Amino acid sequence: MARVTVEDCIDKVENRFELVLLAGHRARLISSGAPLTIDRDNDKNPVVALREIADSTISPGDLKEELVHSLQKYVEVDEPEPENVPLIGSGGSVDADDTEVVPDRMTEEELLKGLEGLTPPEEQPEEEE
Repeated sequence: MARVTVEDCIDKVENRFELVLLAGHRARLISSGAPLTIDRDNDKNPVVALREIADSTISPGDLKEELVHSLQKYVEVDEPEPENVPLIGSGGSVDADDTEVVPDRMTEEELLKGLEGLTPPEEQPEEEE
């Protein structure tokens, strides 16, 4: 690659690794048919991409957004919140108080009393070999 082109791009994108990623992405876009923003001048796609970044004809921020979007496998979709649906078989209308669920609370003492009342499982004799 032309060193002059890379040095011109450092002003726009300070991190060289990020510059390589962005220029590579832009070069792939050019090879897939994206329109050029500068004259080709018999240069290959990576050099054209670097010159576009250096001449600020394409924004590095926009390139970064396109790169991130192209690498995403799952796109988040904002779905509407589900509406409250009346319970089946409840008959007529359902009041807001009827649908409220109240969890049962148990104190530690009640839990211990309940555990003491349980019978242990029957022990089975071990088989001798």
